[in-house]
Amino acid sequence: MKIVNGLVYGENYKFSQKDVCIKGEFFADTSDDGAEIDAGGNYVIPGLVDVHVHGCHNSDFCDATYESISDFLSYEAAAGVTSICLTTMTVPEDKLLNVARATAEYFKKIEEDESAIKAHTKEASFLGINMEGPFISPEKKGSQELSDIKLPDVSFVRKMQEISGNKICMVDIAPERDGAMDFIKELSSEIVISIAHTNADYDTACKAMELGANHVTHLFNAMSPYHHREPGVLGAAFDNKDVMIEIITDGVHHHPTVDRASFAMLGEERMVIISDSMRATGMPDGEYELGGHKVFVNGKKATLSDGTIAASVSNLYDCMVNCIKVIKVPVETAVRAATINAARSVRMDKMYGSISTGKYADVLIIDKETFEIKTIILRGNIL
Repeated sequence: MKIVNGLVYGENYKFSQKDVCIKGEFFADTSDDGAEIDAGGNYVIPGLVDVHVHGCHNSDFCDATYESISDFLSYEAAAGVTSICLTTMTVPEDKLLNVARATAEYFKKIEEDESAIKAHTKEASFLGINMEGPFISPEKKGSQELSDIKLPDVSFVRKMQEISGNKICMVDIAPERDGAMDFIKELSSEIVISIAHTNADYDTACKAMELGANHVTHLFNAMSPYHHREPGVLGAAFDNKDVMIEIITDGVHHHPTVDRASFAMLGEERMVIISDSMRATGMPDGEYELGGHKVFVNGKKATLSDGTIAASVSNLYDCMVNCIKVIKVPVETAVRAATINAARSVRMDKMYGSISTGKYADVLIIDKETFEIKTIILRGNIL
């Protein structure tokens, strides 16, 4: 297959007119099957990569079933999000272990079960598990359950790894908690460690980053604030240039100026757009559940009964478009933050995140004026 007449987003983070060749599931240097797609002068970008997403389409990762995972991944692929890290909440340990078991079951089924193999052709790639909790700060729990918060526990993470089939790719942690620094030292070479739901001051956050925490979860939300005398986690991230930084650009979590300033201050090479979406994404307004809490959805906003924002109800593609249209971040920068930066932040950029020979052929053709998705190609197949 060959995509012609498109403005292709390249490895130099710019658009240029060129052909894109696909053989089987992968990008290639040439294509010899004669099939062509005319992009009509529109943008051709990599499939999006969401490293922080709890649910959608009335499914949640913590439902811990093959069916919920499959439904989740199918919705995301149809929305142009072709690779994701399914994300847990701070829930009881037995529920997290069930999530690990369901993950192992899912990967077994897509290898062995005929119906699951067929369904997988329309599912986003499941890159791994992002454990958002239970190792967080009670003071910055957000919509997480207070009673399920635990101190950092390496043995529990290793148990999750064993049961899931080594699918944990990121663990979120509040570095001020007892045992956090030893946790970071022991696991950071194996798993991405992200600073999250934290009241850490600047010095504590810097120490965590020096020890190997190289990711920050949803900037501004559920963390110590940025102040001119107490710069907190944001200040530490600014000073530690190898740290990747998540940001929710759904138009609800932040004022557009704050997001625009964050890209300028922290650098487009480090920003990672996430959805942080929950099960109400793609569903009508109403009452839903997240981490054992009732959530009330009205338009683009999801809140707990006390008004606390509870994740988002926007998928990553909508967040990227909002970043371009409303926040006024350049198209090239927003695409980078929703694709290769995201893949790189969870060490998955060898096979995902860019239109590069040898990587999985995940491609979106999008209208260069309206940003409407025209075509989705998932691992070399047109959806």
